Amino acid sequence: MVKEFRNGKEKALFCAEVAREKKALRPVLLELKGLSTVTDYFLICSGRSDRQVQAIAREIEEKMAERGERPMGIEGMAEGRWVLLDYDDLVIHIFQEPVREYYDLEGLWVDAPRVPLPEGHGEEGD
Repeated sequence: MVKEFRNGKEKALFCAEVAREKKALRPVLLELKGLSTVTDYFLICSGRSDRQVQAIAREIEEKMAERGERPMGIEGMAEGRWVLLDYDDLVIHIFQEPVREYYDLEGLWVDAPRVPLPEGHGEEGD
């Protein structure tokens, strides 16, 4: 039996690790508690192509399903430029780099604390 997540932060860190295993670029975890009524955490990362963005999203969806977690919604999977996975207390944004720069969610949520990710996150070519 697979253990359930204790909280949203544990869920977010798990998804960040799954994304990293699929070579996601520049993962950032923002804590939105007290800043947003929509969700507690944003996980933001990038892929180099539509295929990589889709692969990261599919892998997260699959690994979360193994833990009994199903997304409330998925947007953008067909195009692969910006995929959004909504897990209620965690919203995951997987971008192609130019789209990420254009929407600049990190800049929009500049007041949100960044949650440190375990060593190895964010390294290109990891």
